[in-house]
Amino acid sequence: MPSKRKLVAAGAICLVVVVAAAVTYRTHASAPMRKAAAALPTVEVDVAAVISQTITDYQSYSGRIEAVNNVEIRPLVSGTIVAVHFRDGATVRKGDPLFTIDRRPYQAEVDRAAAQLASAEARNSYASADWARAQRLLSDNAIAKRDHDQAQNAEREASAGVKAAKAALEAAQINLGYTAITAPVSGRVSRAELTVGNIVSAGANAPVLTTLVSTSPIYASFDVDEQAYLRFLSRDSKAIVPVSVGLADETGYSRQGVIDSVDNRLDTSSGTIRVRARLANEDGVLVSGLYVRARVGGGVPHQAALVSDAAIQTDQDKKYVLLVDKDSKVRYREVKVGDQHQSLRVITGGLRPGDRIVVNGIQRVRPGDTVRPKMVQMSSDTATGVS
Repeated sequence: MPSKRKLVAAGAICLVVVVAAAVTYRTHASAPMRKAAAALPTVEVDVAAVISQTITDYQSYSGRIEAVNNVEIRPLVSGTIVAVHFRDGATVRKGDPLFTIDRRPYQAEVDRAAAQLASAEARNSYASADWARAQRLLSDNAIAKRDHDQAQNAEREASAGVKAAKAALEAAQINLGYTAITAPVSGRVSRAELTVGNIVSAGANAPVLTTLVSTSPIYASFDVDEQAYLRFLSRDSKAIVPVSVGLADETGYSRQGVIDSVDNRLDTSSGTIRVRARLANEDGVLVSGLYVRARVGGGVPHQAALVSDAAIQTDQDKKYVLLVDKDSKVRYREVKVGDQHQSLRVITGGLRPGDRIVVNGIQRVRPGDTVRPKMVQMSSDTATGVS
């Protein structure tokens, strides 16, 4: 029995020694791992301070380009087209020839009307002389009063005949002029719908030969909501309201103009009013029907916080940025965004000027991480990819 107790005691002692050794090993083995983990470098990210600038509020809208003059070229006289003087899509000046209709029948009509005028003038000359004789004879009682009145009436008819012949000649000359179809305004022509050899007719069913649109200046038309109308456009009609216009392939607004007209009624179904801006278009890039983004400016200048669009992230229906605090910890910060101002985005809530936000390397950090911030300038060129 004593030997058995000794064996049990010895086993217990061995078990305690083994457990103690295992605990000691784990303690010494984990210490280097903790030190190695603590020695790992934090992620470096580009951080920029929120900018504060004095800005003027703008509202952005979608619109379309419209020509100031949009003309359908139709024939005013009937006849055969004998010449087309332009290339499809060419730019023409006011007065440049576009089409020529066979002028020979109308030239003949002018010649006939001129001959009739000459005949009427000859009759009028004879009738005037006859009436003058009748007046002299009547004073000498050598002619009957009836004959005198007939001579006077003939002179009046001959004078009216001259006027009618002149009007007929003028009409014939106008029709002759219509055979040369010229550009009524400067602009760009479309294609020739009818070419040489086709017979055209004038009147209500006259065909469209081509269309002509003016190119500069040009209109940008868009619908403005009621709030923007009351804020920017309901003031004195003589006030100049600036408009910036950007094309579909542009991120900014490359062209400047002013409000030219505002419609006289608000569309109650949409709550908008039609507005038209006038723009210069010397290069002819803007064509009728082109989609544009229009930005209407106005209001009182005020201070605003601005950040790069690249720093703003989307979380379902929310917008947020990653803020870096004074301890270099990354914080999630929900923000409210406004319109774009030049190359930056206006922040209407959630940030203050001077706050530091991550602008590059966002995908490599999470809220709560400790980072090594690298200060950079806030600009529109910052990217959010892994660098």
